[in-house]
Formats: sequence, structure tokens, C-alpha cells
Amino acid sequence: MIRSMTGFGEVQREAALGIVDVQVRTVNHRHFHTHFRLPIGAERWEAELTKILRERISRGSVHYRMSFLPRPGMSRPVTVDHGRVDAYLTAINEIKEQHDVAGEIDIAMVARFGDVFQAPADELGELPFDEVAEATRTALGMAVQLREREGEAMAADLLASLSEIETALDTIEVRAPQRLLEERDRLRAAVEELMGDAQTDDDRLAREIAFLAERWDINEEIVRLRSHLEQFRQLVEGDGSEPVGKRLGFWVQEMHREGNTIGSKANDPEIASRSVDIKTAIEKLREQVENIE
Repeated sequence: MIRSMTGFGEVQREAALGIVDVQVRTVNHRHFHTHFRLPIGAERWEAELTKILRERISRGSVHYRMSFLPRPGMSRPVTVDHGRVDAYLTAINEIKEQHDVAGEIDIAMVARFGDVFQAPADELGELPFDEVAEATRTALGMAVQLREREGEAMAADLLASLSEIETALDTIEVRAPQRLLEERDRLRAAVEELMGDAQTDDDRLAREIAFLAERWDINEEIVRLRSHLEQFRQLVEGDGSEPVGKRLGFWVQEMHREGNTIGSKANDPEIASRSVDIKTAIEKLREQVENIE
């Protein structure tokens, strides 16, 4: 079964050193693409995390967010750069003395200088990667399940659109030879009206009818379009063992080409109307396929 490229999974895991929170969100993208938001110190795991995500996702934009809340007593304290504080205080006092600026220095003023505080170089401490990997695979599994459920709903819509196209094709296939017979009779009547009592050139009329039949023939387009529909259906109803989004997109393009040709050769109100129905259904397919893995 096909899979959507939209999914979401989030999990919290109680690890030895604290709580790991992992969120995996996926949206549609032409290729596999990742965006990471990681705590300080987790950047070193980006390659390993990407490898885990690729285990279950082959196409789509993956937004990965991880946070870590250490257990009480295990967090690394923020330190103060006292030398920098002294430098700021000296500079501020110089401004007050030389420029006669009023005001008192307080903690609120000093706290505005963010570079006096130094965050720990590694927020994760000694957190093992195995615990992060486990949380990642769990959140990823939740996202994939959502992609599969949405894929089932999308498959039903895709098959419904295929049925609409096939119904319109059935009508066109019946109507196509009828319109040629009607055109033959119309031409014969017009020629007889113009010729009056004169002899009608049946051979010339037959050649004109043959020319129209060749120009208006849409049998090949109908056969090809039916073949494209079958190829598309087989991919939608497949076992889902591999991504099919790009191949579905290819068949939609081929359907669109045949649908346009049928419309351009219509020369009949009913066939023209049904060809519009076909192109409308194909456009629906195109929009849906953009979000299929």
C-alpha cells in the first residue's frame, strides 16, 4: 500500500541521566531532506540519526527535534565569566565619570550582557547514544504508521479518480464511431443539397470520410490511456515494499498527454465534455501524487 509523506511522532524516554524527548515530523519533498534541532553536544550524532531516519523513510522532508532534561543534580551549571563582568563594570563607570551620566548599576543591567554567562559545552553529559537511538526509532515508527494510515485513505481517493476516468473513457469509446457516421451523413446531405439533380461523386465523398476518420481517430489514445490507468492502479495496490511516488507522477504525466490529445480530436460536444472530466480527474491525481512517498 502507498504511503503519504506527512507524518508525526513524538516520544519521551526516561534515560539513566534524564528524560529524552524526540519529535519526528515529515512533510512532502521531492527528495530525502533533513532538518535537525539538537541540544548542545548532540550535533556529533547527526550522521547516525540520519542513518536511522533513512531506515524507514526514503522520500520527504524530515524535521527532527530532540531535547534533554537532566535529572536533578546531574545538570551542568552555567558559569560566570567574572573577568568579563569586571571589564563591563569598569567601562560603565568610566562612562558615568567622563560624561556625567546618571544612574546606578544593578543586576538587571549586568544580566543584559549575555556573554558573561557560559553555557556548558555539552548539555547531554554522558548520555549514551543507544538511549537516543531507541527514542528516535520509536518516534519514527509512530510517524511512519501515520504515513501509512494516510496512504490508505489516499489510495481510496486515487482509485476513485481512476474509476471516473474509466467511466468517461467508456462513454467516449462508444460515442467516437457514432460521431463519424453522423458526420458522414451530414456531409452526404450537404453535398446532395449543393449538387441538386447532379450525380454525387461517391468516391470523392468516401475519401473525405476516410480523411476525417484518420484525423479524428482516438482509438490509439484510448488504448494507451487505459494502459496507463492499469499501470497506475498496480502501483497503488502494490505491497508497499518500495516507494512509488515518482513512478505514479510519471504515469500521471502520460495520462495528461493522452487526455489532451483526445480533447483536441474531440469534434463532438459529448466527447469534449467527457475529455474535460478526464483532465479534471487527472489533475486531482497530480495533486495527490505530490504527497506520496
